[in-house]
Amino acid sequence: MKTKVEKRVEELVLEKIGDREDLFIVSIKMQSNGVLEILVDGDSGIAIDDCVKISRHVGFHLEEENVIETAYRLEVSSPGIDSPLIMIRQYKKNIGRNVRVKNHEGEKREGKLLNVTESNITIEESKKEKGKKAVPVESVIPFEQIKETKVLISFK
Repeated sequence: MKTKVEKRVEELVLEKIGDREDLFIVSIKMQSNGVLEILVDGDSGIAIDDCVKISRHVGFHLEEENVIETAYRLEVSSPGIDSPLIMIRQYKKNIGRNVRVKNHEGEKREGKLLNVTESNITIEESKKEKGKKAVPVESVIPFEQIKETKVLISFK
């Protein structure tokens, strides 16, 4: 459930990025330590300049409207490279990349992200049977079974 502050911040961010179809909000959280964290991403990533513009717009209006009574620190950034994927849009922008999917039981599966629908993802895993070469196998994983998905970074 979003707080009043988080709802207002979402409105302000949408005001600023409304003309940019490539940008989207990942999350907005007012943390108990006074940090207001805004995570924004883009279909092709997001520039630091865009984060600065969003920060200035949100910060100006929060001060003008006196939305937050206590001291706070505003942080606007993109999700980190090791952040789990949250939104379907994030999954779609990572099609073709290798991912690690963890289910609710803690089991992990790795493979290339091939497809994303509203209800599931498809990955290509490498299955190896004893004494045989590994073969690619497509696996469909429903979102309800996914606890966390992270993009695997390759330095090859």
